[in-house]
Amino acid sequence: MNILILGSGGREHTFAYKIAQSKRCDKLFVAPGNAGTAAIATNIALSVTDFEAIKNCVIDNEITMVVVGPEDPLVEGIADYFAETDSLKNVMLIGPSKRGALLEGSKERAKEFMMQHNIPTAAYASFTKESLDAGKQFLESLSAPYVLKADGLAAGKGVLILQDLDEAKQELENMLAHSKFGNASSKVVIEEFLDGIELSVFVLTDGENYKILPTAKDYKRIGEGDKGLNTGGMGAISPVPFADSQLMKKIEERIVKPTVNGLKKEAIDYKGFVFIGLIKVGDEPMVIEYNVRMGDPETEVVLPRIETDLVDLFEATFHQKLNEIELKTDSRSAATVMLVSGGYPEAYEKGKEISGIDTVKDSIVFHAGTTLKDGKIVTNGGRVIAVTSMDNDFRQAIKKSYQNIEKLSFDRMYYRTDIGFDL
Repeated sequence: MNILILGSGGREHTFAYKIAQSKRCDKLFVAPGNAGTAAIATNIALSVTDFEAIKNCVIDNEITMVVVGPEDPLVEGIADYFAETDSLKNVMLIGPSKRGALLEGSKERAKEFMMQHNIPTAAYASFTKESLDAGKQFLESLSAPYVLKADGLAAGKGVLILQDLDEAKQELENMLAHSKFGNASSKVVIEEFLDGIELSVFVLTDGENYKILPTAKDYKRIGEGDKGLNTGGMGAISPVPFADSQLMKKIEERIVKPTVNGLKKEAIDYKGFVFIGLIKVGDEPMVIEYNVRMGDPETEVVLPRIETDLVDLFEATFHQKLNEIELKTDSRSAATVMLVSGGYPEAYEKGKEISGIDTVKDSIVFHAGTTLKDGKIVTNGGRVIAVTSMDNDFRQAIKKSYQNIEKLSFDRMYYRTDIGFDL
C-alpha cells in the first residue's frame, strides 16, 4: 500500500524509518519531510494543516494510509475532515478526531476529563484576562513552586515553573494580559506542583482496545542537570528503569483503562496515540498532561524497540481490531541524544552544513530540523538531529550515542552530555 506521513521532525523520520521496513509498504511519502526522510521516502512540499492540498496528494498518489505526526492538524480536525469527505473516508488515518485532540489542544479540557473519570492529577484552576486578579489570589493560596500552563498549543514551551510568588504573578499577567504565548495563553491553568520523577507512557488505542507501548523518559531542559529553559526535548531513554511491573500495573488500572473507557463513555472517535505524561509521587503515578500523538524525542527510542510491523498495528487500529494483534518489543534499552542549534530554544541560525552523518556506526541518525541545499544536508531548525543507540543496558546505549556524536559536526552544535543522569 502507499502511505503518507505528515510532519517534518525526528518523530516523522522515525515513523518513516520503521514503515519503510514493512513488507506492506509499497510507496512511502512524507509531507513536508526533511533531509533524512528524503533518503528513504518521497518528500512532498505541503503544509500539514492545508487539508485541501493533503486531499489532492492522497488522491493523486493513491494513498491508503495517513499517519499524522504533529498535533496541529489533529487539533484542527484532520480526522473529521477525512471521515466527512467521500473520496477520503476509506483512507486509514491514524490520529484522533477533533474532540479527542482537545485533550492536548486545551489544558483545561484535559483536566476536566481527568476529574470526570477519576484519573489522578494535580489540583488546578483556570483563569482568563478578565479573572487575572482571581488568578493572582489563587497563586497566593498555593506554596512554591508555582505551575502556569498556557491552555492552548504552545509547541511544548507553554509551561512555566516558578519559585517566586511575585514572579509567578508577573508571568501570569504576561501570559493573560500581554499574550506571552499568543492565543495559546488567552486562558491559563494554574496547578499545584507535584514533586517526583517523571516518565511517559504511550498508548495506541482504536477507541475500544489498546496496547501499551514501551515507556520512555525525556529531558526537557536545555542545560545539564535539567536546568535552564524548556525545549521540545534534549534526549530520551526507553524503557524507564524505575517503571517496574508494580508501577505499570497501577498506571494501567488507574490511568490507562479509565482514559480509554472515558473516551468510550463520551463517544469520542479516537484511533491513534495517547501520550500520557506522568509523575511518580512517592509510589503513586499521577497525570501531568495528555498529548494526542507520539512525543519527540521519545518516538526515537520507543519505535526502534517495537518489533511488530507498524503498518499491521495501524491497520488494526483503524479497523478496531487491536485486540487481534500481538505487540512484540525488543528487550534492549534505547537512548537518544538531541543535537541542537546554538541559541536554541531562543534565537538560532539555520543553513549550517552538517558533516559526518555517513561515518556513524551502531547508532541510528534521525533527522529533525534538516533540509537539503545544493546537495548538502544543512540545519533547518532548533533541534537538528537525534542519535539513537540500543544495548542491553541503557548506560551502554547512551555511551554509544555519545561516541557517534563525536563524528558529527555543524557550526555552533550543542547537546547535553548528561542524558540519563538521574537514573
